[in-house]
Amino acid sequence: MYDVETRQRVLALVDQGRSLNAVSRQTGISRYAIRSWQTRLEPLHRTHECSRCCSTPHSPPLPAAYAYLLGLYLGDGHIIQYRKHRVPSLTLACGDKWPGLVEAAAQAISAVFPDNKVCRVSGTGCTYVKVYSKHLLCLFPQHGPGKKHERRIALEPWQQQIVDAHPWEFIRGLIHSDGSRITNWTTRVVNGEPKRYEYPRYFFTNTSADILRLFTDTLDKVGVEWKPTYQSRRAQNISVARKASVALMDAHIGPKY
Repeated sequence: MYDVETRQRVLALVDQGRSLNAVSRQTGISRYAIRSWQTRLEPLHRTHECSRCCSTPHSPPLPAAYAYLLGLYLGDGHIIQYRKHRVPSLTLACGDKWPGLVEAAAQAISAVFPDNKVCRVSGTGCTYVKVYSKHLLCLFPQHGPGKKHERRIALEPWQQQIVDAHPWEFIRGLIHSDGSRITNWTTRVVNGEPKRYEYPRYFFTNTSADILRLFTDTLDKVGVEWKPTYQSRRAQNISVARKASVALMDAHIGPKY
């Protein structure tokens, strides 16, 4: 006989996309027992009901963390389901230059998916922060076939309510994924002598017109002035350079770390 805590822990491993054989080898519990818990005792491990596919859909319990994670996903994340896995996975690519970003992404995923294990996979110059969950499509309905910039991206009303309530977390997620804070410089002649001037500036770069619009609409709501800077490639930059707007962004976003 196994207690409820043991059953919850084992079924949580299965929910992460692992096979019954793998979980059985890891825990020493037979496949037959695990399968029986899936079919007859599955409600035991549901300590957090999905906020979207429950009988009365509502917003995620930690909306600020969700707003940040939504920004990360739209900027540089993707959801995919391989045939060998029972559930889809969300992957966020985080540059190794910013270890704080890797940690922030992992914390946001843990907050939104408290019953699921967060995986970190090393890549070339980056760390992939991943989670497996059958509720990814519930919480990120923007997922679909093809690349994000090749299909329509629009927020559901419940998502827009979260972004309206936590606009800076959403902006922070977008900047941390596909944005940057840099220092520009220029020279001017003053009293016959050239002088160098430096000033900070924010950029957000994306190829999806819809995601760019979500970003700029949210900037408008928080009073940040911006302008587009077109590039030779298909991607478009959104620039925030005015002193007051940069100061506002610094107060809420700041550089990656």
